[in-house]
Amino acid sequence: MGSPIGNTTDQAPANPAATDDMLATQPIGYWSGLAHATVTRHLRDAMARIDVTQPQYWVLNSVNGGGPAAPSREEVVDRLTHLADGPHEIARVVDQLLHRAWLNLELHDARVGLVYGAPARQGPRGSTGRESSTVSAGRWMRGADYLGGN
Repeated sequence: MGSPIGNTTDQAPANPAATDDMLATQPIGYWSGLAHATVTRHLRDAMARIDVTQPQYWVLNSVNGGGPAAPSREEVVDRLTHLADGPHEIARVVDQLLHRAWLNLELHDARVGLVYGAPARQGPRGSTGRESSTVSAGRWMRGADYLGGN
C-alpha cells in the first residue's frame, strides 16, 4: 500500500452554481450546510404555524426540563445564549414569553416557570388562537394542565 504523503486531493471550494452533473464533486461541507439549512427552515416553518419561534421553543423547553427546581432567569439565559444569534436574544425571548403569559417569574426567588391554563390570545381574523396555542403548548405541557384541568 502506498503512502498518502505526496498524493494530492482536489480541495475545490463549494460551487453554488454547480450543474447537476457536478453535484457529486461538491465537498462534504457543502452537503452538510445544505442539510442544516433545509432542516432549520423546515423546523422554523413548522413552529411559525403554531406561533413559536425557535428561540422561544428553546426557552420553553429549558424551563420545562431544567431539573427538579425551576431555573432562574439568569440560568436560562446562560444555558441558551450560545445557541442564539446574539448575547441579548435569549433575555429578550424570556421577556416576550413573560409578556405573553406563557412564563411567570416568581418574585420571591426569581425562578421562571411555565404558566398552565394561560388565556387564549386573539389570533388572525378574530379567532382566539386556542387551537394553535393548545397544539404548541402540548409540546411542553400536559394538555389537561394547559386547559385548566378539563
